[in-house]
Amino acid sequence: MVNQYEKPVIQKLDSKFTNKFSGNNQSQCKVQTEIAGVAIDDLVQQFGSPLFVYSEQTLRRKFRTIRNTFTTRYPNVTFGWSYKTNYLKAICAILHQEGAMAELVSKMEYDKAKALSIPGNQIILNGPHKPFATLEAAVRDGVTINIDHLDEIEDLEAIATRLNRTISVGIRLNLNAGIYPCWSRFGFNLESGQAMEAVRRMASGGKLRVNGLHSHIGTFIMEPAAYARQVEKMVMFGYEVEQEFGWQMEYIDIGGGFPSRSRLKGTYHAAEVMLPSIEEYADAVCDALWAALKPGHMPKLIVESGRAVIDEAGTLIASVCGTKRLPDGTRAYVIDAGVNLLFTSFWYRFDIALDRQVSGLYEPSVIYGPLCMNIDVIDETISLPPLSRGTRFVISTVGAYNNTQWMQFIEYRPNVVLVTETGDVELIREAEDLSDLERREHLPSRLDLRKFAPTSL
Repeated sequence: MVNQYEKPVIQKLDSKFTNKFSGNNQSQCKVQTEIAGVAIDDLVQQFGSPLFVYSEQTLRRKFRTIRNTFTTRYPNVTFGWSYKTNYLKAICAILHQEGAMAELVSKMEYDKAKALSIPGNQIILNGPHKPFATLEAAVRDGVTINIDHLDEIEDLEAIATRLNRTISVGIRLNLNAGIYPCWSRFGFNLESGQAMEAVRRMASGGKLRVNGLHSHIGTFIMEPAAYARQVEKMVMFGYEVEQEFGWQMEYIDIGGGFPSRSRLKGTYHAAEVMLPSIEEYADAVCDALWAALKPGHMPKLIVESGRAVIDEAGTLIASVCGTKRLPDGTRAYVIDAGVNLLFTSFWYRFDIALDRQVSGLYEPSVIYGPLCMNIDVIDETISLPPLSRGTRFVISTVGAYNNTQWMQFIEYRPNVVLVTETGDVELIREAEDLSDLERREHLPSRLDLRKFAPTSL
């Protein structure tokens, strides 16, 4: 085979002087030949590329680590698995086996949990959109419901009247935990008095009683002290409600938001340097609880962690399908997976390895996805050696949100497999084909082209 001539490119040397943020950023790309003990070559040969791969061992280990970290500091802890983070049935089933409740934010997620036979007393229903029929089903099932806005109060009062019973509910709070941005669109504001007015509204109606508090202060929170401030304010509010109405808080639900090892764009240090440990988060939460609670009162602490549990268990294998040089001389690679599969690449930089050792000069490169859109970029600041078509990227820490936010756009969505604790590989979501795209479509008879003869030119 004759190698194609490529015009030489002169690149300016960048010494990358060490500063307080980083050293030389042009380190060599890691090589990864297996995932959870299974060879990359074997996975691609059997299931194709691109391919999502989950490690059951990593998933269970991460959950147990987080659970044990909290339960050794506070004895009454329950974990809710955040379905929106990853609602593949196999993933949810594993976490339910580990003892997690189902934390849901929509009718669709509620339907998924019920299809998995999750009982109502193991479900937490959050979110700003709870259709009336879903709310009524949740009440009948004994679900923990956290109210988001006044209209839900009216709906639940109507359901209470229909069922001729008083309904216990939680109320979602938004509050200032000392971080930016403040998530103020969900629930009732604490500092303005809105939350207490909502409780008074429920008390006056006589149909609902508040028995729990919920708050979720944000995502990828890197300041453990924010959770301490959140817990302190929630407990204080709970005692105010108890004093005025006699309703003791049975649970304090702090939501999730703990970070994973993904790196936010714009950060320089490795995750191991920047991120607090899960022990630091647990210390902040549980120390604040012990300090704020009255003697003898030990409400259930609910933690709805998602990203920190699943992110590191997920990996995506993708293959180079084209190489090119951009006008400014930058080397570019087109791979068979883009933002259609890795939607979180808009905010995070993933750990990217090669499936083989490649020799040659490393140079600044861009990794593009296969989509016909300019924003389809997986990494634009990576240093790579010269790669040929067929080289595979192993993209790690992608288990959170990518399989729920992925798009059916231009490309089919690929196979998803699970590597079991015994090293077996199980298909947990089959790759799509045209039937998946068109199953819900209806073609009017008048537009059926099979009825018409080809038009002569």
